[in-house]
Amino acid sequence: MDPSKEFAVELGRVARRWRTLLNARVKHLGLTQARWIALLHLRHSGCLAQRDLADKIGVEGPTLVRLLDALQERGLIERLEAGDDRRVKKIHLTESARPVIDEIDRIADAFRKEVMEGIHPDDLATAHRVLRLIGSRLEGF
Repeated sequence: MDPSKEFAVELGRVARRWRTLLNARVKHLGLTQARWIALLHLRHSGCLAQRDLADKIGVEGPTLVRLLDALQERGLIERLEAGDDRRVKKIHLTESARPVIDEIDRIADAFRKEVMEGIHPDDLATAHRVLRLIGSRLEGF
């Protein structure tokens, strides 16, 4: 098999398995995978327009609305009007989201350390460079 094809297949397999196992470890928080991923994106971005958040997590608008409704019901986010365009909603984390995100981070950090144990730092640096290059190319499509 072509090495680039093998890499692409393995990358997909590893990404799916990583998310599945991490999701199982945070399940007790009562969040679906899409919900905790949305929280993490909001934490890194500060606040996002709904459309931008949908793009970042790879869901369609109606799916995002249901996801945000659930997060808002739990008091983890709030929707605010963005400037003079009332159709645009900015999504902000609430203070109640901080402990939840801290717990997700704690679990994710422990999981990452467990998975990466024994992998040489130089190998990880090379893998990171390759993934960043591929990611940059994908952003251009």
